Amino acid sequence: MIKHNKIISALILTGALLQSATGQAADVGPQHVLAQPAGGYSIQVGDARVTSFTDGTVPQDLYPLLQHTTRQHIDGLLAKSFQANPVELSINAFLIEYPGHKILVDTGVGQLFGPGLGGRLVESLATQGIRPQDITDVLLTHAHSDHEGGLVKDGQRVFTNASVYVGKPDVDFFFNNENQKKTGYDQQHFDFAQRALGPYLKAGKLRTFSASAELLPGITGTVHPGHTPGSAFYTLQRAGERIVFIGDIIHVAPVQFAEPAITITYDENPAQAATVRQTAFADFAKEGELIAAPHLPWPGIGHIADNARGGYNWIPVNYTNRAAK
Repeated sequence: MIKHNKIISALILTGALLQSATGQAADVGPQHVLAQPAGGYSIQVGDARVTSFTDGTVPQDLYPLLQHTTRQHIDGLLAKSFQANPVELSINAFLIEYPGHKILVDTGVGQLFGPGLGGRLVESLATQGIRPQDITDVLLTHAHSDHEGGLVKDGQRVFTNASVYVGKPDVDFFFNNENQKKTGYDQQHFDFAQRALGPYLKAGKLRTFSASAELLPGITGTVHPGHTPGSAFYTLQRAGERIVFIGDIIHVAPVQFAEPAITITYDENPAQAATVRQTAFADFAKEGELIAAPHLPWPGIGHIADNARGGYNWIPVNYTNRAAK
């Protein structure tokens, strides 16, 4: 999850340098920050079309965010990928299309981060001729602002014809403010979840599930608590092919693929989140799963491979651009 704009603004500097937690300037190096056209990139999974849409990118100061590591170690891992702190994290959403269904996996940040920080999903959908009212279903990987924020605009439902699916433990957790007092988890997470999901709950359009359940034809949701209590994977299986939408088990590719034990402050239960990541990475690498992730560089679709050093490598899907025969 990427934090609300007010919190981000405390972590990033709009100029060339960023002040670290110790007051020293971080050498960010060339970041190549440019506004890119909205749009999508599609692949075929069986008889389904899966398109990754960009909602934009957001800068993140990793020093106060990553846990069980040091600034120097973060810098060293980033340098191996020719990156420097702060990093730009993608916000990806995915559209699944097959007869009778147009299904979004996550919705980006909407208005929650403010102008210039995400919120481009509707614009991106429009490049493919998709209107918000065309969406039949929304699958939320979890109830954090950069995944649910696009559900509403000015307090009203954006996807007026869609049912929204989310892990039941997230609704139970974030709709009870006593849980904030018990856990100390940021109150904003509770506020945003209620603001984004509330209109769909009121309209009778909110669907919840626990453990593992078939939600739609060929789509299974499975709860993997850690990042949030109801964090979920969604597995699409169509005509003998499959892809797994993994949510926020990975935020910073150069760091957390190399060392999956490194957690992030957005995790509600960091130890549990690290275990989920390590187990999932091992399984995905062993099985050669095709996966889609919201915070890996757009389009965020590819494979995870064991690097034989206790970590993993990210292998993006091969780019294709020609008419099928």
